[in-house]
Amino acid sequence: MKKSSMGDNDGQLQRIIEIERQMNEIQDVDVLLERILTETRKIVRADAGSIYVVEGDKLTIKHGQNDTHQRALAPGEKLPYTSFSFPINEKQICGYVALTGKPLNIRDCYEIPADMPYKFNKNTDLATSYRTKSMYTFPLRMASGMTLGVIQIINAKDTQGNVISFDDDAELLITHFAASAVQALTHAYVTASMVRRILKMAEFRDPKETYLHVERVSSFSLEIYDRWAFNHKVPESERHTYRDNLKIAAKLHDVGKVGISDVILKKKYPPFTEEERSIMKAHTCIGAQLFDPPASMLDQMSRDVALHHHDRWDGGPAGYPGKVTLSDFSIKNGVVPKADPLCGEEIPLCARIVAVADVFDALSHARCYKEAWTIDDAFAEIQKCSGSQFDPDVVLAFMQVRERICSISLAFPDED
Repeated sequence: MKKSSMGDNDGQLQRIIEIERQMNEIQDVDVLLERILTETRKIVRADAGSIYVVEGDKLTIKHGQNDTHQRALAPGEKLPYTSFSFPINEKQICGYVALTGKPLNIRDCYEIPADMPYKFNKNTDLATSYRTKSMYTFPLRMASGMTLGVIQIINAKDTQGNVISFDDDAELLITHFAASAVQALTHAYVTASMVRRILKMAEFRDPKETYLHVERVSSFSLEIYDRWAFNHKVPESERHTYRDNLKIAAKLHDVGKVGISDVILKKKYPPFTEEERSIMKAHTCIGAQLFDPPASMLDQMSRDVALHHHDRWDGGPAGYPGKVTLSDFSIKNGVVPKADPLCGEEIPLCARIVAVADVFDALSHARCYKEAWTIDDAFAEIQKCSGSQFDPDVVLAFMQVRERICSISLAFPDED
């Protein structure tokens, strides 16, 4: 039996049990996948790793982490956003694990026997000056045998920081944790399916409200919040809960458009009349009513985002709906009641973040009534509106994560 390097297993198991409890509270699949990868690496002190999901006959990377590379960055910065897929076959280590459904423990990726069907590609190591040695790759499988994804963790370390192999204790801890991770993922996928149905309904009504648009806005919002939270020294435990709810709530920002007439939603030319614009503004109140009264933190955030993502930081007249009372809004009348403006930090943080993400995406992508702006012009416009339309602190965070925003935009291009 391989020598243990993991220390006190009882203490580790107690920590895993607490992590499992926390994971079962996470509702967004992407947020959960990132947390699963992070915690798996912590449990066995792995320096790096990636998590992939099965999409048809392909594996798609969702998150990649590398502590060695992360330490080389300035505080608050993240590694580049990555997005790629590859066919599931025996030639790739992850593909082999996905096909066989069995974990694979490699002591040294540079010394894989030639008779193995899979190979290790050294190109990434060469490009990043990294040395991948020990690697443990395992599937996330449901009880039915269906594989949801694959986790690959790299370079286990002992307490002195030396790279070692993944030993028997590491395999045991990972096996236990993987079973709980799959259970948590199964619950999160149920929530994701419900959200997708709501969004599909909105897309049927409004052609602009596409899956790709809401995915970009949601991902942008998470990146903005992560940097904002770092800038404001928000405790890690608070960040976890907030970002999970924000990732879902941001997708639902324009769901209230389901209650707006097709005549207005699909109008291309000429521009809206004042009456039509007033009716269009009602999508904020309609969306908020779907989550009112709120029964959870997610409901509260979804309500706030839907209702206030068009309010302006400076309280200017172009912002809406302001300090509206939902009980005063009637969908039969279809017009937002007059209300005092909402401004500054009166606007919920989640809505201030989504406002920036939504406007940037609208500017940088084509619509039936306009051409797409260049990325540079879209960023410049957001910066220009800092302090007037948008919260300056949110804009600062947005500008600080520019590279990741651009990468996300490229990863979710509009379909032709």
